[in-house]
Amino acid sequence: MVRLPGLPETGSGVLVLAGVGKVAAGRPLTEEALRRAAGSAVRQLSGLPTVVLALPTAGVADVAAVAEGAALGAYSFTEYRSSNDGLKDPVRNAVIYTDVAANDALRSALTRAGLIGKAVNATRSLVNQPPSHLYPESFAEAARELAKGLPVKVTVWDEKRLEKEGFGGIMGVGKGSTRQPRLVKVEYAPAKATAKIALVGKGITFDTGGISIKPALGMGDMKSDMAGAAVVLNTVLAIAGLGLPVKATAWLCIAENMPSGAASRPADVLTMFGGKTVEVLNTDAEGRLVMADGIVAASLEYPDAIIDVATLTGAQLIALGNRTAGVMGSDSVTAPLKAAADRAGELVWPMPLPEELRPSIDSQVADLANIGERHGGMMTAAVFLREFVGKGKDGSRSPGRTSTSPARHSTTGAPTATPTSRARAARSARWWHTWKTSWPPPSDPTDR
Repeated sequence: MVRLPGLPETGSGVLVLAGVGKVAAGRPLTEEALRRAAGSAVRQLSGLPTVVLALPTAGVADVAAVAEGAALGAYSFTEYRSSNDGLKDPVRNAVIYTDVAANDALRSALTRAGLIGKAVNATRSLVNQPPSHLYPESFAEAARELAKGLPVKVTVWDEKRLEKEGFGGIMGVGKGSTRQPRLVKVEYAPAKATAKIALVGKGITFDTGGISIKPALGMGDMKSDMAGAAVVLNTVLAIAGLGLPVKATAWLCIAENMPSGAASRPADVLTMFGGKTVEVLNTDAEGRLVMADGIVAASLEYPDAIIDVATLTGAQLIALGNRTAGVMGSDSVTAPLKAAADRAGELVWPMPLPEELRPSIDSQVADLANIGERHGGMMTAAVFLREFVGKGKDGSRSPGRTSTSPARHSTTGAPTATPTSRARAARSARWWHTWKTSWPPPSDPTDR
């Protein structure tokens, strides 16, 4: 970005030239290029109350992309600073100059862009919270607060109800902490829904690794181990805000993984929700344990799709790096996701689910072990979670899909490393796991 003195004709004090990356001759700019350019410009223009964006917009979709970028670029997180001295306030107002301003579809497109920006920024703020302030009980309360004013129903399971109803995975991970676990269900159920999806999110508000404790270096990043739950929460709230004809339910599996005399030990056996037993060989492979309970609970409602989002394993980062999400499952499921991600400017890559990995999670004393083959660890985790996907109403097993996305992103930095759409929002987490009974449905209104 280059700053120049403003021109008298523009009535502005500063003129900014924003780069949009490589442009092929004869080809229009992509929506993603516009989104990133707008976000980067707005980010770097912090301190100014208003900016006017005059990027080339050939249609309503281009204008919406610019609006999304502006919303993301205007994000900041200063909640715990005693003073903002020396900091520039984010841009408050963004005006988009476009030749399609008279288009009747523009208002709804801008409303949608605003809701997406709000959802992504709410996710970022949850991920940025310190573990001293965001823990299972306060996360559940935050979900209630964010849901106010929207046509959604929020249900919270406390530790007593979790214990009574047999959520052994969530309780097994969370019992080592004085801050007891929670399960939060956020349900949006419009009267004329044409599809039914469940979103399951990993919400480990801090992950020490438990008895299998992590190294001290970098442990502070483990406050973001709840990013998956933040993503699915705000995805359902965005769907409700947009009024999409989709029944969408978020399951937030929230716990704090701490070492103590009450914590699960390596070699313990947990009875999961639904009755399967798991031998815990490594307490730092805790995400799949809480997610398994959530997947079983979601399966009982027979959704068309179960999508879980989680910071599950660093093995994904080794395979695909910091920004590319790995997608695993049947072709009938991974192909629509890849196509949707491409349209949204999201980086994803399909990965296999090798059947030879399944025997590696066999246990000598329980139904399953929570770790298996070390190499290909993200695929092993997906194979484990597939074991908990329920059957459809016709008795057939749901085809599974798992996708992973990197966690080592910036929740406060430039929009190029942050979510800008429902698919992109998963960049707040390292993994997605998605399981579908039938997909796409006859009419797929979710990809809007």
